[in-house]
Amino acid sequence: MNKRKDYISWDDYFMGLALLSSMRSKDPSSQVGACIVDSETNRILSVGYNGLPKNCSDDEYPWMKEGETLETKYPYVVHAELNAILNNRGAILEGSKLYTTLFPCNECAKAIIQSGIKEIVYLSDKHSESAEVKASKKMLTSAGVDFKQFNTSIDAIELKYRNDK
Repeated sequence: MNKRKDYISWDDYFMGLALLSSMRSKDPSSQVGACIVDSETNRILSVGYNGLPKNCSDDEYPWMKEGETLETKYPYVVHAELNAILNNRGAILEGSKLYTTLFPCNECAKAIIQSGIKEIVYLSDKHSESAEVKASKKMLTSAGVDFKQFNTSIDAIELKYRNDK
């Protein structure tokens, strides 16, 4: 018997994990996930999604996008990429690869650069015209962090809990 030929690529696997992580987000308007991987061994180092800091109740903080600053989600939510960096428990991130469902903002770019991540694979760049993403790309390029948009030949990965056929 020969091995299966329809298995998914490493990129599909890790972006799938970033997408699955995004499903943990309580944000009603934007769910983002991230996965950090050792680029030599393909070992998962950390995952994260956009949400409130540990011990801050999802029910006690606002999720609005507009209004007075303190009545919006923006001063409180930790972005997926930063969460993945902070969730790391001792692994060395130097030279690692970050998979994210949304191109990182300038604040996350600073943490990515400082942590030593050397490559970003992103799914969406829907905020490419924003000042935050333009600043992010400028810093990432200056620091020698490569970034590329996720490219795949498959449309979906299906997860099933039951295999009742």
